[in-house]
Amino acid sequence: MSSRAARPDLPLDGILVLDFSQFLAGPVAAMRLADLGARVIKIERPGTGDIGRTLAFAGLETDGDTLSFHIMNRNKESFAADLKSSAGLAEVWKLVEKADVIVQNFRPGVIERLGLGYEAVKAVNPRIVYGSASGYGATGPWKDRPGQDLLAQSISGFPWLNGSHDSPPIPVGIAVADIFTSTHLAHGITALLLRRERTGVGGLVESSLIESMLDLQFELISAHMFDPEVVVKRGAKNSAHAFLPAPYGLYETANGYLAIAMTPIPQLGSLLGLDFAQYEDPATWWSHQEEIMKKLADQLKAADTQHWLSILDAADIWCAPVLTLPELVAHEGFAELHMTQETQRPSFDGKETISVTTTRSPLRIDGDPLTHSKGAPHVGENTEEIRSEFFGGK
Repeated sequence: MSSRAARPDLPLDGILVLDFSQFLAGPVAAMRLADLGARVIKIERPGTGDIGRTLAFAGLETDGDTLSFHIMNRNKESFAADLKSSAGLAEVWKLVEKADVIVQNFRPGVIERLGLGYEAVKAVNPRIVYGSASGYGATGPWKDRPGQDLLAQSISGFPWLNGSHDSPPIPVGIAVADIFTSTHLAHGITALLLRRERTGVGGLVESSLIESMLDLQFELISAHMFDPEVVVKRGAKNSAHAFLPAPYGLYETANGYLAIAMTPIPQLGSLLGLDFAQYEDPATWWSHQEEIMKKLADQLKAADTQHWLSILDAADIWCAPVLTLPELVAHEGFAELHMTQETQRPSFDGKETISVTTTRSPLRIDGDPLTHSKGAPHVGENTEEIRSEFFGGK
């Protein structure tokens, strides 16, 4: 049997997932299922494995794999198989016959050419829940474009929502399309698993980077469809939202930055020592946005962040400090969330234990955070164990 410990306390314990995916969206979707208790076997090409093993976030790596790979593939097993060889494919099919879930994110048509598309798998395993992620869906003029986060952000128009009217388009500085796609795919898979419990029928769930970016902009797109005159018109220098008036934005202080959200302008002015009586009418918070925000920006530079927080917090104004990364991880609020975990795996040479501190799942189940200590596997680390368990070592 597998050396992986069962977790009957977790909702997906006993669910077997085959993860054929690479890079980010697919692997993170499978990781989310593993966080919830599923057993995830990563199917990798012998030798090199998932190309994500070599794509380093910030150039960081340890024990032969990038930090990105370690954190996206925690709590998984690895089975090495050449999907282009008859012997490798035959072994994978034996796993497919017993799997509950498949996750894949090849370009449209690739998994079908390998003989492992949904229709082929369903014919052998009708209860399969098949999760497929792509860049832009399986049809249409974008389907063959590279499914990469920045490219999907750009096609979706999302970068035009950031910055002021004087700024060029500004993308989000993390892989937001991939991350949201992973969440949607894991959500759809768990929903189909629930349906299967009721009906006995599996199913196919699909999502893509572009659909995730469009969903993220549901307010904007819906408003434009309702009224075509609603378009993105970015505002003043300090504005943090293309569709909200002053004071909504980020402001420099004497020693950092302060965020201020929805707040009546006259009240805010009186607290900060500014006469904003002429802005009593909320319509002026739009029509005079740049003027108001310039006055706020000039005033807030005069003292440090904590000085302004002490005034605004006491008046229950919606505001917050803009923390740097070191400030965030050193903060008692971060510590209180218990948002990190340490994963471990034997080093490639077997002489030491490799530890990686990373974030945990953002979910809590029955009041407890979801944490796991099993690190990402080496390529094919569990191949022989899985062969022995599933097909007698042959």
